[in-house]
Amino acid sequence: MRAPRPTVQQLVYFLAAVQHRSFAGAASSLYVAQPSLSEQVRRLEATLGVTLFVRTNRALQLTDAGRMLVPWAERLVADVDELTDAVRDVRELTGGTVSFGTFSSAHLYLLPALTADFHRRYPDVQIQVQGLNSAEVAESVRAGALEAGLVQLPVDDRGLVVSTPVLTDRVVYVSADPARTAAPVTIETLAQAPLILSEARWAHDDPLRRSLVQQAQQVGVSLRPAFEVEFQTAAVEMAAYGVGDSLVSYLVTQWQGYPKGLGWTALDPPYQEHFAFVTRRSGSLSRATRAFMALAEQHIRGLQTVADAGTNPEAGQG
Repeated sequence: MRAPRPTVQQLVYFLAAVQHRSFAGAASSLYVAQPSLSEQVRRLEATLGVTLFVRTNRALQLTDAGRMLVPWAERLVADVDELTDAVRDVRELTGGTVSFGTFSSAHLYLLPALTADFHRRYPDVQIQVQGLNSAEVAESVRAGALEAGLVQLPVDDRGLVVSTPVLTDRVVYVSADPARTAAPVTIETLAQAPLILSEARWAHDDPLRRSLVQQAQQVGVSLRPAFEVEFQTAAVEMAAYGVGDSLVSYLVTQWQGYPKGLGWTALDPPYQEHFAFVTRRSGSLSRATRAFMALAEQHIRGLQTVADAGTNPEAGQG
């Protein structure tokens, strides 16, 4: 049988008694009867098996056990208050601004449905979503220009809190030539392909590029794109015109605007992408941004189902 545990109410009463140094003052500040407050403190002492106060005629004095309990009680009560506020915010959100950043391809398969859903739920909240690249988003969150973001890992996490991955996708090779998507593509094949790569401005910070360059060096080939553009949409459109081939996230191939006739195939070996939320370590989240992130998690779970269903190693057709 589980041993009795302190209640939040008992901890609140205890902290009030610490602050006012009397049960009478604590009871008055909380608008409760003094006998009720005193009884709850006694129950707290019984549950913990210690004496928390030395009761004198003048004022309550903390025992060593009482002094030890104070920071723990403060932290627990603060956590409960934050939890309560978060749940209430989602239910009662009637204003504010979402301040959020994300990588560019999320604007294709995540943000349209997410922002539309959020606006239906909270029509009085303004939505500010920006970002072109995960490195840029991480830097904006670190600088306080954005409250939070969804980024591809790894990123420079100095001053940031990085969540566990919330989405895992994989990179696929896309081409308008069916012969080039007939089988998984190796690094040697990539080295010979007319590649169109996105993230031109952030090439040195792009995890995919770094990984591919390392693979190419290991097998003694050189990886040089024929074309470099900023956005995956531009790379996809150029590939659809037959200008060259490109690399995109699998979820991009499920985008409603993905060109018909543009096929895709897996990389060999496969390359997985992991995405996580970032917030500033010393910052705080507004009600609006917190609610937006909670709803984003729901949409991301649906996207993960789509990504998991697309793990067939055989080539696919657009």
